[in-house]
Order: sequence, then C-alpha cells, then structure tokens
Amino acid sequence: MLKSKTFLKKTRAGGVMKIVREHYLRDDIGCGAPGCAACGGAHEGPVLEPQPLDPASSLCPWPHYLLPDTNVLLHQILRVWRPGTWASVASSLRLPGSLETYVEQEQGENANDRNDRAIRVAAKWYNEHLKKMSAENHLQVIFITNDKKNKEKAIEEGIPAFTCEEYVKSLTANPELIDRLACLSEEGNEIESGRIIFSEHLPLSKLQQGIKSGTYLQGTFRASRENYLEATLWVHGDDEENKEIILQGLKHLNRAVHEDIVAVELLPKNQWVAPSSVVLHDEGQNEDDLEKEEERERILKTAVNEKMLKPTGRVVGIIKRNWRPYCGMLSKSDIKESRRHLFTPADKRIPRIRIETRQASTLEGRRIIVAIDGWPRNSRYPNGHFVKNLGEVGDKETETEVLLLEHDVPHQPFSQAVLSFLPKMPWSITEKDMKNREDLRHLCVCSVDPPGCTDIDDALHCRELENGNLEVGVHIADVSHFIRPGNALDQESARRGTTVYLCEKRIDMVPELLSSNLCSLRCNVDRLAFSCIWEMNHNAEILKVRFTKSAINSKASLTYAEAQMRIDSTAMNDDITTSLRGLNKLAKILKKRRIEKGALTLSSPEVRFHMDSETHDPIDLQTKELRETNSMVEEFMLLANISVAKKIHEEFSEHALLRKHPAPPPSNYEILVKAAKSKNLEIKTDTAKSLADSLDRADSPTFPYLNTLLRILATRCMMQAVYFCSGMDNDFHHYGLASPIYTHFTSPIRRYADIIVHRLLAVAIGADCTYPELTDKHKLADLCKNLNFRHKMAQYAQRASVAFHTQLFFKSKGIVSEEAYILFVRKNAIVVLIPKYGLEGTVFFEEKDKPKPRLIYDDEIPSLKIEDTVFHIFDKVKVKIMLDSSNLQHQKIRMSLVEPQIPGISIPVDTPNMDINEPERKKKKREK
Repeated sequence: MLKSKTFLKKTRAGGVMKIVREHYLRDDIGCGAPGCAACGGAHEGPVLEPQPLDPASSLCPWPHYLLPDTNVLLHQILRVWRPGTWASVASSLRLPGSLETYVEQEQGENANDRNDRAIRVAAKWYNEHLKKMSAENHLQVIFITNDKKNKEKAIEEGIPAFTCEEYVKSLTANPELIDRLACLSEEGNEIESGRIIFSEHLPLSKLQQGIKSGTYLQGTFRASRENYLEATLWVHGDDEENKEIILQGLKHLNRAVHEDIVAVELLPKNQWVAPSSVVLHDEGQNEDDLEKEEERERILKTAVNEKMLKPTGRVVGIIKRNWRPYCGMLSKSDIKESRRHLFTPADKRIPRIRIETRQASTLEGRRIIVAIDGWPRNSRYPNGHFVKNLGEVGDKETETEVLLLEHDVPHQPFSQAVLSFLPKMPWSITEKDMKNREDLRHLCVCSVDPPGCTDIDDALHCRELENGNLEVGVHIADVSHFIRPGNALDQESARRGTTVYLCEKRIDMVPELLSSNLCSLRCNVDRLAFSCIWEMNHNAEILKVRFTKSAINSKASLTYAEAQMRIDSTAMNDDITTSLRGLNKLAKILKKRRIEKGALTLSSPEVRFHMDSETHDPIDLQTKELRETNSMVEEFMLLANISVAKKIHEEFSEHALLRKHPAPPPSNYEILVKAAKSKNLEIKTDTAKSLADSLDRADSPTFPYLNTLLRILATRCMMQAVYFCSGMDNDFHHYGLASPIYTHFTSPIRRYADIIVHRLLAVAIGADCTYPELTDKHKLADLCKNLNFRHKMAQYAQRASVAFHTQLFFKSKGIVSEEAYILFVRKNAIVVLIPKYGLEGTVFFEEKDKPKPRLIYDDEIPSLKIEDTVFHIFDKVKVKIMLDSSNLQHQKIRMSLVEPQIPGISIPVDTPNMDINEPERKKKKREK
C-alpha cells in the first residue's frame, strides 16, 4: 500500500517547491521472533534473539523482550559510546514497518508525541502478536521509557512499562548494573549544598545571537595538562586577531570540559592575564573546600610584564559537548559505606568525575571507564556513571588498552566485511595485473629499514646509464591496487587513517595479509609497486622524472646498520653495495642543497627499548642511533614526495591532497631566543633560512651538547604539519623542508593519505580511472580533517606507550642518578632532559606538607632563583630518577635535584630517598 504526503517549501531564492513524501506500507513483514508460526518465518534483516530475556527480575519474572524509547537509547546506551556507533546500532534495530504499526502525525500533535505514540503502537502490536505465538509462555514486550507521561499512557493502554531505573533495580541477580545508569538530569543530581559555584550557561539562542553580533567568541576549549585552573580557547573562523584566548580560574572555566565547543566573553583589558608558569594538579579537594581553590587562583595572578598579558575571557555557554567515555581510576571515599566516590581520569585535562557505585572495593586499584552525565552549577565536579572494568592498574595489556581508548585509536579486529575484500591466497602477479605496468624485476632494487620491520613500504635503486648519467628509482608498495575506492576495506582504512606504532605492538591501518605480506616489499619475491624514477647527473641535478606502476623483485631487505656496513666496507663491491654508495653520495648533495635553501635540521630525542625475550619487559633504554643511511633514505623519500606533489597539482589544481607546514608566529620563538641569549648567542627567526643559519652558528666549544638542546627547543616552537586539499587553501609552503609544495606518497601501507595520492597520480599518468569522491574538494577536505586528527592521536598514543615502558624500566632498575639539562624553568619547577635516556621530566620545588622555599621567577631571562641558587635554561644539573607509585591514579617518573646542592631541597647522592612507593607495598601486603 502506498501513502503519500505533499507539502510546499519555500526555497532560498524565494520560489516555492512542492515536496512529496511516499511511504510504502507492507503486510508481509515478519515480527523477527524465531519460530513464529503467525509470520510463517518471513524475516528480513536482523531477527530477535532466539531466547528472550529471562533474568531474575522482580517486576517481570516471565521471559520478555525490551523495547526502549529513543531517549533511553540515546542517554543510556549511545552516550557512553564513541561517535560513529549510531549507524551500527541503527542497523541492528527493528520496528515493524507494516500497515498495522504505521502511525501518521495527527493535527496539533508535535513530532515527539507522534514518535512516542508510534513506539507504544509497536509495543502493543508485539504483545498481541506474541500472545498468538506463545500464550502459555507469557512471552511479552516490556516498554522502557524515562518519560513520565509516555509511561502513564502506555500503562493506560495495557502495555507493561517501566523506567530504566525501575527495570534495572528489579534485576536482583545483577545489582552492579545500577551503577551503569546515566544520571537523567543535572538538576536532579545536585549536591544538597545550596552554594552556587558557577554562573548559569546562557541558552543556545542567546549564544548564537552574541556570536553573530561579536559579543561572544566561539571556539574549542583546550584544557591545560600542567594547570587544572587554566585553559585556552582556540577561536573558530578566519579572523586571526584574538585567535587564542586565555581562560583562568575555576569560575571562568565554568564547567567546560576539554574539546567542548564553547562561547566565551572577552574580559576588559585591565582583567587580562598572562599564561601561568605554575604547575598545578587537582588533588581532589572536598566540595566545600573552595577557599584552597581561591588561594591557588591568587598564585596564578602574580605580577607580570605587561607584554606577557594575553586576551582573557570567561565561558558563558556550551555550544556542543564533546564528552566521551574516560579511562582512569576510582578514588575511594574516606567515608565508610559511602556510595559516592571520585573518579580520576588518566587524562589530566579532564576534571575528576563523581560517580555512585556499590562496587568501590572491587574497583579500587583497577582501570575503569566512566561517562559524564552532567555538571550542575553547585557541584565542584561533574556527575557520571561507571561503564566498564578494564583490568588491574600496571598490567601491560590493561594499560595498552587504556592508552588506545584514551587516544581514540581504532584497534578492534578487522570485521569479516573488511576481510572479504582481501585477495584470495595463494596470490601471484597475473597478466591482468601487468596491464599499464612496467616490469622492473630485473633492476637491483633493495630496501633499508629499522630492524624487525615487516611492513616495508619503500625500496630504492641507483644505476649508471649508457650516457653517463644516473638513474635513481624510489619504488613504493602499490597498496591502491588492493584497496579499491568505496569498499569496506577502503572505508575502514580511511577511518583508521594511520598505523599506530607502540613499543611492543603495532595497530595496523590495513589487514596483516597486506601490511606484512602482499604489499610489503620483501626481498626475493615479486611485488607490485608505484615507481618514481629520475635521471640525474652526478651533481644530483634532476634532468628527467617519470612515474609508472611497476612490478619489482627486491634483491635485499637491509637494516640501516647493514646498509651502512656495506657502504663503509672496502671488501664489498657487489651490485647492491654499488647502488647504495651511489644513493648515499647523491643524498649528501641533496641534503646540502636543501639546507642551503633554508630547510631546518631539528632534533627530538627518540628512545629505543631492549625487551626481555621471555617477560617482554624493558631491560635497557637508549636513545636511537642515527646513521648516514637513515639520512640517505630520508632524502630520497622527500624528493619523491616533492616530485609527486608537483605532478598531482599540475593535473588536479583543485583536488590534490597536499601537506603543508605553517610558519610559526614570532611569539612561538620567544623562549628559544631568550634561552640562546642567556648563553650569549643570537637566534634569528625572521625566516626559516635565518633560523637554520643561526642554529648552525650556535656552538660552544666548552658545551658541545648546547647545539642539540637549541635544536630540541626549536622543535617545540614549530607548528603541526597538516594535510589539506589544494582547492581549499592558498598557502602550500612547507616551512620545515623549505619546499613550496609537498605531499605524502612513500608510505601507503601505514598512511591513508598516501593511498589517495597514489590514486591521483595513477589517474594523472593514465594508469587508473577516477571516481567522484576523488575530485570532490569538500569531501577531500573532510578526509584531511580526519587524517590530521588520527595522525595527532597516533603521535600521542606512541608517546604514552614510551612513557609507560619507561615506568616499567625504572620500576625494575630502581633509583638512579643522572646528568640532565634544563629545558624550561617554571615558577615552581624546572623541566629537565636526560640525554642518556632521552627522558624528560619535571623537578618540583614546592611539595605538599613541606616548608616552602624562597622562589623568585624571572620570565624575561628566564630564570628561577631558589634560595641563593639561580637556574637558567640549558644549565647542567644532576637529578635522581625513580618511579613514584604513591599515587596509583597517575604513576609517574619522579625527579629530585641532587646537584647543585641546596639545603632542604637537594637530595644527597648517597642518601636513600623516602620510600615513595610505600602505599603500594602496604596495599599488596594487605591483599596477601
């Protein structure tokens, strides 16, 4: 049966459009219950569970199905899941779309009331239908709704109906489920205290008016990791003025949570503040202990130079909450039998969350997941509820799961739908595969990678031509041959965006059959590749460049050390070694030329763990050693990326996926310039070239490590490199590489951006056909947004993995003393770098329950005077390193000053420290 509805709609241009909506109603749709004789087994799509719920419910002791209304589904289920899960839930839902359950909106009835009535009609239909199927078994559908009126109407109509809380409380066999209920409203869960802490959030209509008129600014709320009373607003829009707004103090933060989209009112200039140099962590004060909070806020507002003041504001309303499930630990209440406890998130940018649970004793010492439900005006902390128990704190599997969840890294196994698009094994190159492809299997190609690498993206070759010039080739795995546009494998790869490398684990972007086998350019097997081939003279000047899909057979898979040994060995002169020497010679010329143009050579300490073969615990920690061969591979990857960027932009001026690195604003360099000045050195930052030249000149014969420290500090001044669509931006420049155009082509096994670039290049050379999404700049811009987010999260996850394994290393090593250099000075601490371990940490000079030392902070130099000792950036100190497990919420590497000696501050080398891990030991003793 066909039902149609016609209405008129006014267009933007002022015309009138007639819209017809049609509903096709059927009478042959089954109920979904297995074995239903009335439906005759006619089931399309998902069916109901074969066994209905038969829990120990005091309200519904008979077998039943549950039918939640839309709000229950949204607030109790989807609120604790990550974005993107609605589609998977919607696909599993089933309401009969038949003549008997179709409901039309009545005159005067709003959309919500019509939807409520439709669900009640469906519930009633199910109950009447299931009676025919199983009259003696009492099989029923229970309607779950938190809407008081909806529930009352359902009961009037003879439908069994309960609120979510009523039903869950009736499950006597599972009392812990009550903990997982979301709070229904902020108002209903406020602390009984009548004290109002925060100002009221303005309604969305007023916020939108204010933003339009310029009274308020809209942006993303970014909480500080180092100071829980401070945040930054990144203003949305093209207006560069007031791009960054400082928010300081609990009341000005006004219940905003990290990553929320908020509206901010700019304060008068006489109320502007400077970004705080104080390190403050929330130690979980009592609700009414706000005097301590106000005292801490006064510390932030010490006298500062007027030049340091930044535009400052206060949050007046929330435009969009970006809450997610948070991992962390329970801080059990000191009050005996209390059900109300504080949850401390693993991410220090997230405030503590108050939850109610009856399982506090069980959950203590465990990593758990909690969701926020609301944040009332008279509550110091937001309210939330318990979602999931992940495992014991400190356990490697548990901690890895936490860091993947916290950084939103998709890590579930690949679904069958995704795996179904993989090639069938055994696989080999066919005649069809060789269409539009060159056979380069005769070339002496080899790969150079870190030890243990199985996802080999790239290989190289270099040979002399008959005309005396050199032919150099970069051959990249042809992943786009296996991943075709739009299928489930392509969609999942795009969603993941990048492979994530943890210390002991790799979260692949593509299934292992591709990443470690069919796409990996392993030696002595035929593989499909995309090749970039140059003809060069011996001065590394490019004479010709061409791109081709190819088939190669790598003659060797080398590590950086093995390749270096071949280059340096006088006894080896085979084809592979000759090729490597030619590549290395050209790479040195390319690098020199790049640096002369203004490319930056920065530094960032990278660490490598040596693992115990049985326990897989770290037994040694070293900074990574870089060889000439590292630079050799890097130079040709950069050259290939630049060559491909030029080609795809020539062919697709509006649709090329490129990568840019914006120049940092001058204010970013202030700390670098001041630090260099304190060592009587001048750093010029007006261009990348002047920065590179002044870094090259910044040497000290008596302090050889100074130049490395300056380059590390310069790295911290840089902006993040990002992907973008050429048709949506005018600035293509890559600041760090001093290149006018750049992209990513060389790592398609681990970066989805490279797959798109491969597709663009294939179309450009006529090796493949295009498709609509490839030339849609708006879709490409959305894709870039996701890729930038995924890359950023991958970097953070990798750092978190290094931090956790560093903790494991020092847990087994015990307390050690090492030389360190100061990277930053704060008002109450110094941040130091330990070159031996590539480890960074903070030495605090103000500790709880200890006399406060006399501290004088000078932001201009910058320096920190403690008693009679002055610390400057890059000063050499000696620190004691230990694992601090006294706070199970955040175990951390703790550093204490050993030298220079300051009475009451420094710890003598030969004096054992107080046992900071005593609380953990006592806990384990009690458990035994």
